[in-house]
Amino acid sequence: MDKKAETRHLTHISDILSKALSKYRPPQETEITQIWEIWDLALDASITQNAKPDTFKNGQLKVIVSSSVWIQQLKFLEKEMITNLNTRLNTPLITHLRFKIGEIHY
Repeated sequence: MDKKAETRHLTHISDILSKALSKYRPPQETEITQIWEIWDLALDASITQNAKPDTFKNGQLKVIVSSSVWIQQLKFLEKEMITNLNTRLNTPLITHLRFKIGEIHY
């Protein structure tokens, strides 16, 4: 088989994960996997540089934040953030955010 034929049959890892997760997780928890794709699009750059999504369970999105100052700021913006994120996700998956100080990975 030549290389072109091989690449035509490759499957993206997100497709594999979505199929596997759908067997074991409720649809809401598999739809949230898009959060990493839409995070930077849904929120201001100042927020995305200081906060990143971490885990999701039962409507709660845990967000890792760079400092306690940013936690205070984001608490004021929580409702707006939830609205923007759910709009980008095209479904109201996120009901509240929980902020935790941690290392931000880009």
